[in-house]
Amino acid sequence: MILHRRRVKQTRSLEERMAEQAARLKEQASQLPAGPEREALLKRASIAETGAHISDSLKSPGLQPPE
Repeated sequence: MILHRRRVKQTRSLEERMAEQAARLKEQASQLPAGPEREALLKRASIAETGAHISDSLKSPGLQPPE
């Protein structure tokens, strides 16, 4: 029996998906009272935003390889 890997064609860029996830996590955190669960959501949102910025800057045409 041959198992086939599921292929998914992404319709939005990684940066868009990560920014959307960050916004969604911030919205969820705003609904919670102050505490460890809220802080965990805010930390995940921050990580998603950072990942989006890093990925975007790596694709920047101004980025030059080290010499």
